[in-house]
Amino acid sequence: MSWRTSSHFLALAAGLVFTASCRKDPSILLDEPEGFRAPTPFVLDYPVWANDTLYPINLPADAPLTVEGVALGRKLFYEKALSDNYSISCASCHQQQHAFSDPRRFSIGTDGSVGRRNSMPIQNLAWDHGFFWDTRASSLEEQAFGPVRDHGEMRNSWPVVVERLQAHADYPLLFKKAFGTDVIDSNLVVKAIAQFERTLLSYNSPYDRFVHLGDHSALSEQQQRGMALFFGEAHCNDCHTGPRFNDHNVQNIGLGDLNGDDGLFEVTGNEADRGRFKNIGIRNVSVSAPYMHDGRFATLEEVLDFYARDVDLSTPNLDPHMFAWTLGSVDLDHQERADIVAFLHALTDEDFLTNPAFSDPN
Repeated sequence: MSWRTSSHFLALAAGLVFTASCRKDPSILLDEPEGFRAPTPFVLDYPVWANDTLYPINLPADAPLTVEGVALGRKLFYEKALSDNYSISCASCHQQQHAFSDPRRFSIGTDGSVGRRNSMPIQNLAWDHGFFWDTRASSLEEQAFGPVRDHGEMRNSWPVVVERLQAHADYPLLFKKAFGTDVIDSNLVVKAIAQFERTLLSYNSPYDRFVHLGDHSALSEQQQRGMALFFGEAHCNDCHTGPRFNDHNVQNIGLGDLNGDDGLFEVTGNEADRGRFKNIGIRNVSVSAPYMHDGRFATLEEVLDFYARDVDLSTPNLDPHMFAWTLGSVDLDHQERADIVAFLHALTDEDFLTNPAFSDPN
C-alpha cells in the first residue's frame, strides 16, 4: 500500500464518510442540472504518519469538506473580483510555486500600498489553530474575511463582493451545489475558501521518502548530516517539530529590532507578548523566501547565520524554546550551516508545488 494511504474521518455533526481524494481535480460541474443534491463528501488524503496526537487535525464540524465546496473555494481563491479593482486575488500573494507564499518581501495592495509583513505559506493548515503572524484569527474562515476589506490589500467591502458574485454567470449555481442555496453571502464565501485551503497538503518530500519509506537514496550525504544537526545539536527541532515542522506556538526568537512590529502584543496589549510571532511550518522552505515575519532574510543561509551568531539573548521575552542559545550550546560552523541548508532543501515537495488540483481552474 502506498504511503498516501487515506485517513478517513467522521464529521460528527454531519455523520459523513469522506469519499473523494484531494489529489484529484474536482470538477466545477457547471453542466449539471439545477436543483440541490447533497454535496459529495471529500476525503483528505495523507499518510498515516502525518497524524499528530498533540495537535490533531482541526476540521470544523459545521463546515465539512465536500467536493463541491472545495471546487468553489478553489475558484474563489483565484477570483480577482474579490478586490476593489479586479486586479488581485488570494493567489496573487499566495503563489503555488512558492508554497502559496509571496516571493516579494511585502505584498502590494490594489492601490500600490506595501504591506508590513511577509505573506505566509499555505500548507497543511488543516491542523492549525491560529492564523496570521500574530494569530489574531482563530480559524481559516475568520482569516479569510480580513484581506478583502484590508486597505493595504484588496480594499473592497463584502457587500460589493457578494453583489459581484451574485451577478456572475457561474457562482449562484456553484453555491447551490456546495451549500444548497444560490443566495450568496460572505460567510459562505469564506467557508468555501477555507475548504480549499484545507486540501493544500504537502507530505511527499525527499525527507519523507527517506524517513518514512526507507528510500536511502532520497537524501545526499550532506543532507543526512544536516538532518542529524537539525534534530540534534542545532536545536532546530526544538521549535520545528514533525510531522509538519512547527509546534503551533507564538514565539519571540530574539530577532532584535522588530522594525516597528510588536507581533502578538498588538493584539493582546500584554507586554509578555511583545515580539512574539507565529511559528510556521517550514516544509517547502527552500521556495518560500524571504523569511521571518518581516521578510528580513532573503536566503536560508542568512537564516542559519542568524541562528548561529545573531540571536539577541537580551530580548526580555525570549522564548523558553531558545534555552539552548541562552546556554551557549548552539555553535555552528560554516560547514554545519551549509549542511542544514542542504537538509532544508530536502523538505521540498515538488508534487505539492505543481499539483494541478491546486492551480487556477479558470
